Amino acid sequence: MVKTYSELYQSARKALLPTEGENAANMARELLCAAADRTAEEVIANRDLYASEEVGLKLEGFLQRAIEGEPLAYIIGQWSFYGMDLTVTPDVLIPRDDTLAVAELAVKKALFLPQNPRILDLCTGSGCIGLAIAKRVKDARVTMGDISPAALRVARKNIADQHLSGQVSCLAIDALKPATKFLGTFDMIVSNPPYVTTAEMETLEPSVRNYEPHLALHGGIDGLDFYRAILQNYTSALAPGGYLLFEFGMGQEDAIGELLRQFDYEIIEWKQDAREVLRAVAAKKEGN
Repeated sequence: MVKTYSELYQSARKALLPTEGENAANMARELLCAAADRTAEEVIANRDLYASEEVGLKLEGFLQRAIEGEPLAYIIGQWSFYGMDLTVTPDVLIPRDDTLAVAELAVKKALFLPQNPRILDLCTGSGCIGLAIAKRVKDARVTMGDISPAALRVARKNIADQHLSGQVSCLAIDALKPATKFLGTFDMIVSNPPYVTTAEMETLEPSVRNYEPHLALHGGIDGLDFYRAILQNYTSALAPGGYLLFEFGMGQEDAIGELLRQFDYEIIEWKQDAREVLRAVAAKKEGN
């Protein structure tokens, strides 16, 4: 049965209320816009018009996925981060506000690097951190690396969509293995690596545990495997006096700080996320 946009919205909101509560209205609007391939303003302007049967069927499929617990970002295929609309798929983590802390800290430090700085975003996923840096630091040359071919495909699409192909490149890089010489040296290395502990993997929210890539989540028994590996394998790829920046999990700051000091880094700055939880650190390698 063909319905108006207003009727589709109201029925979607009603269907989502049991699982989404106060967020049902927002999710219903997002799903309807995605199903209709229209902006929220266009949907509101056309609320009394009849939507096509195709739009109704598409919305029905989106609703079923949402009710089953699939994250909104994967259903609509994109998410906003640092003012950018980025493509996301189940092959990459959904960019979250937590990650804004390390992105903003990286931009702040990168703005004072020498001209044309080389920056490496390790475990890049969707590319959200590297792209945020490239957007703000116009002379930066950003390399984004990930072990997942599927993640690199998403990152490359986001590079193209953000019109940054002349400034940003993607490479297959395994953070757990030594840096290859052809990479050269970087003025900054930034990473949001997997940091969920083995025990925590079992207690993650179903929307994360069942849909987001475990490859990008699991950081080993204590959650620190990738931090140790990056410090061991990529310190040689960082120029003397260069910056190393990490995002980390809640409560991991003491362990991260100790690891940085073991590798003779000077901790320059810690940064909290919007909830005032420590989420990121900037450290400086010995040298000029």
